[in-house]
Amino acid sequence: MVQRNFIVGILFGFSVLLISGQVFAQSDVEKRQALMKSNGADAKAIKAAVDAKDYATVETKAKDISGNAEKIVSLFPKGSNTGKTKATAAIWEKPDEFAKAAKNMGKAASELAAAAKSGNEGEVGVKFKALGDACASCHKAFRAEKYAE
Repeated sequence: MVQRNFIVGILFGFSVLLISGQVFAQSDVEKRQALMKSNGADAKAIKAAVDAKDYATVETKAKDISGNAEKIVSLFPKGSNTGKTKATAAIWEKPDEFAKAAKNMGKAASELAAAAKSGNEGEVGVKFKALGDACASCHKAFRAEKYAE
């Protein structure tokens, strides 16, 4: 009887760990999707602000993206590649390249913020394009077109 209870206890504990691991992994997916959606909204706002020459908004939104870039890698821990995600296996297979891509995006966003602060229209255009290129480069290497399930 004691041995049976012990085995049931172990199986229950293992089940809890397995389920909680899946819940935490989904939580990571939801967190990173929220961050990426925020970046997308900021990028759209930057585009509109660049067109309107509203450099204060460009600076603010670029700083937001730069701050998010520092969080990106931590939102892709090992084992968080399940569930409804567009993340490709390359993120976990090439973590140094993924971290470099996130760093490049952060740098591009910071440079755009600095250009916007200076009010130099030509430089803002160049740095805005660089930010778009950094985002596109990462998406090309690390993001699938469709959700995996």
